[in-house]
Amino acid sequence: MKSSKIVKWISNFTSIILFLVLIFMIFVVISSKASGGSPKFLGYELKTVLSGSMEPTFKTGSIIAVKPAKDKADFKKGDIITFKADEKMIVTHRIVKVEKSGGQVLYRTKGDNNKTADLNPVLSQNVIAKYTGFTIPYLGYFINFTQTKNGSALLLILPGILLLGYAVFSIWKAIAEIDDKTKNPPESIEKSV
Repeated sequence: MKSSKIVKWISNFTSIILFLVLIFMIFVVISSKASGGSPKFLGYELKTVLSGSMEPTFKTGSIIAVKPAKDKADFKKGDIITFKADEKMIVTHRIVKVEKSGGQVLYRTKGDNNKTADLNPVLSQNVIAKYTGFTIPYLGYFINFTQTKNGSALLLILPGILLLGYAVFSIWKAIAEIDDKTKNPPESIEKSV
């Protein structure tokens, strides 16, 4: 009796986990498509690290959480910022120097793994976000895959197939238990008075 409760608990737990994975995958795909790139979660953007310039702070292929910048001229030396290096390239590097030129704030940045600072200073208006300290190693490879057509399709279909397969397995197991009980009914204990 106790083992059947444990099996039932594990079965329910597995169902819940598969369902939550399905919901999360749908969220990642829809969020990525809606934002035009990076998924967003609870006000944070999830960015994929594509180079090793910031190692060992975060590894290539990691996911980092960045908080969109409100006051773009308020960062200080040591902060890690995400900024537009040009029209197509977004970079996340550490500020090594803050400069003020007229009414402009400029940031000198450098990757932790680079020997020299970045060639061009970053205008404060080109700053997108600040790194929050949250990193998940290697998940970025998966997120990049989800942003492809095949990845999006697989991400939506695979958890559903797993959930369906698990449901079929659970039904098959329940039917097998019912068949077993009908073939081998429990012995009744009769009391005589």
